[in-house]
Amino acid sequence: MDKLNLPAFEPKICEQNGKICIFDTIRKKWVAFTPEEMVRQHFVNYLVEYKMYPMSHIANESSIMVGNVKKRCDSVLYNKSRKPKVIVEYKAPSVKITNDVFAQISRYNIALRVDYLIVSNGINHYCVKVDYETGGYVFLNDIPDYNSI
Repeated sequence: MDKLNLPAFEPKICEQNGKICIFDTIRKKWVAFTPEEMVRQHFVNYLVEYKMYPMSHIANESSIMVGNVKKRCDSVLYNKSRKPKVIVEYKAPSVKITNDVFAQISRYNIALRVDYLIVSNGINHYCVKVDYETGGYVFLNDIPDYNSI
């Protein structure tokens, strides 16, 4: 596995029925160990430990409706009022972050209308603030901490 550009973190890993699993601290369950899931667990740890997001204000694999199609956001971050403020899309380290990835997360935002979109493959992290007046995005140099959302 590629070395991630995130703080060191030791996830819980085990074998169940011949398959490697990783513990999702948000969903409180063992899930299939995939490169994307490894990025998610590292990134969530970063959000909790370094950006001060309460675990109770993070949802993994949130179901949403985009038109008549059911989709799932990798992570949704909520503010103190429990309003969705950030959508995070994770990719495996081997997946290049492209405009298609931003198009995907932008479609999810049709349903949630959050202020921030984050895309990470564990190596490269991009955060944009949505500008609803212009219909555009402003790229940020850093991921906002919990108190600033």
